[in-house]
Amino acid sequence: MAQQHHEMTDTGTGAGPGTGGEALAGYLQDQATEFLRSLRLHRESSTDAQGAEESLEAARSLRRAARRIGATLHTFRPLLDAEWASSLRPELAWLSGTLGQEHAYATRLDRLLEALHRLSGPSPVPAPATRPASAALAASGAGGRTARQNGWTQQPPVPSAADSGTPRGLAVGAAKAAALLERQLTLARTRAHSTALQAFGSSRFHAVADHVAVLASEVPLSGTAEDLGLLADQAEAALAEAVAALPLGQAGHPYNAGALSHGLAPTDTAPDAQDAPWLKVRSLLRLYRYAQEVLLGHDRHDPRIADASHALNVHREAAAAAAAAAHAARTPRIAPATAYALGVLHADQRHEVEAARFVFQRAWLREETRRTR
Repeated sequence: MAQQHHEMTDTGTGAGPGTGGEALAGYLQDQATEFLRSLRLHRESSTDAQGAEESLEAARSLRRAARRIGATLHTFRPLLDAEWASSLRPELAWLSGTLGQEHAYATRLDRLLEALHRLSGPSPVPAPATRPASAALAASGAGGRTARQNGWTQQPPVPSAADSGTPRGLAVGAAKAAALLERQLTLARTRAHSTALQAFGSSRFHAVADHVAVLASEVPLSGTAEDLGLLADQAEAALAEAVAALPLGQAGHPYNAGALSHGLAPTDTAPDAQDAPWLKVRSLLRLYRYAQEVLLGHDRHDPRIADASHALNVHREAAAAAAAAAHAARTPRIAPATAYALGVLHADQRHEVEAARFVFQRAWLREETRRTR
């Protein structure tokens, strides 16, 4: 693989040891320009419906650019001024994380309400409605989709009401569970919205924007003659090592219940610890994707990487939704039927976690098998 990427660097970008800095600078300047353009559109958007849509797209673009700049500073740091890169990276991570929280809560609530609606069958639980997106909400990027919405063949083995009849406890508790989740996650979303608005108006954000404005015209390179391809190889090696640590053999068997059994552990930290290696792979896969963009541009995509990335995005969303259901079930003095519905919902989302691992395993090993032929 290292040799393959070295060849990509020489032919795909012309960025050998002598010109790697120039190619990197061009990519960073493009992302910085996109960041500033999106920020301007975000500030100039009106308050009507059309303006809200424009603000939504501008905020998404802003956060995408921030992610790519931060990831590139990490992967290609030997080519950049070390002090400058190490100071800007955490600020970009703070911005991206802060602006992503509101959208994450909104997406989580929609996922849980949709699951409750599906599991409870003909019940009082309404299907989730499309919620208006604020500019801060939009900054987290496109919302996630479930396995079913993307045609996955793996389905969580939780019988639906239409197939086997909805248990009375679930039918009674689903509506109250939905109302409880709506209250809790809407409150969290409101707080995240306030935090995002404060971030946009803070001196910290303006300092980040100033740094990015400088980056758009001048990239502080270190002068080191490093090969972009070799640095991308290091990103791939870290990814391969993290993937090797995953239980891909177990994940390759449908309905192995590994994710569910760990999700039912008595301590709150057990599911997080079990999901952590998968979340690490997701982060490293994103670094690798962006490194490939530096080398090859945005127009050349590896289908395996796209499929694997999507599977891990669903994995993260389902794991977070399961945790939210478990948190709601610990609410004091809730009715047994409500707790039962939340337990079924938690199991459903942990099965979605398992389904995402199954899809990731198939996407990843399919390409590995092709390469070895």
